[in-house]
Amino acid sequence: MSVHRSGTTVPLSSSGRPRRSLLATAGALLAVLSLLLTLPGPAGASEAPPRGSAHLGIGVIEHDGQGGLPPESRAAQTEGVDVASHQGNVDWPTLWNSGVKWAYVKATEGTYYKNPYFTQQYDGSYDVGMVRGAYHFATPDTTSGAVQADYFADNGGGWARDGRTLPGALDIEWNPYGDACYGKSQSGMVTWIRDFLNRYKARTGRDPVIYTATSWWTQCTGDYAGFGASNPLWIARYNTTPGTLPAGWSAQTMWQYTSSGPHVGDHNKFNGAHDRVVALANG
Repeated sequence: MSVHRSGTTVPLSSSGRPRRSLLATAGALLAVLSLLLTLPGPAGASEAPPRGSAHLGIGVIEHDGQGGLPPESRAAQTEGVDVASHQGNVDWPTLWNSGVKWAYVKATEGTYYKNPYFTQQYDGSYDVGMVRGAYHFATPDTTSGAVQADYFADNGGGWARDGRTLPGALDIEWNPYGDACYGKSQSGMVTWIRDFLNRYKARTGRDPVIYTATSWWTQCTGDYAGFGASNPLWIARYNTTPGTLPAGWSAQTMWQYTSSGPHVGDHNKFNGAHDRVVALANG
């Protein structure tokens, strides 16, 4: 079917509208759809990393920022590193020769992930003479604290009184996969942490170390003060001093002060000479 306009024949659709008009409308809609698909997302939006890729300090710079490195101090401190799968096979002799004397290695995350480089990292640090331990990245939104403590203890997070094995560490910090506090209330988070600590001690005989940042601890536990008497604190702050500590701790045992070290990125200072590192290992 067609009509004549100013001597021109225009084809019509079955509804009687000019087909040219329909094609123009469809083309405009496609152009709008293409534009929408290429527009950036909301400001600050970012894709969550894959499960299992979290590590000590993954949220520190994003949430707390970073400043300068700590100045030289006369106080006795012992250099350490922490590593996870993204560091791959670690050159432990180079680290040892640079003055690093202790290390923590990521063993597990949630109940779904084991570090594929754990053996090279955990045994390699031991073989060069370091005092070393394992840590667990907590995901309180996936399973209970007790279940995750069992998974950790069963997959590299154990302890032995050999003077070279540090107690396991609980990495409890910002959730890289979603809500910062894992959807838990402050009291619910404290309960989850307590369940992990109690089960780990029941399994190994040791109170685990707690790794956290003061701002996260304040936000997600209400600055709970009840763990300071028994659990050593490993504080995360990339600046010239450890800053204000969470309630319940008058001093940190360890301090993660940078993720930009000269060899392996994450560097730490133990608050004491090497013999204090060995004392923590021995319990």
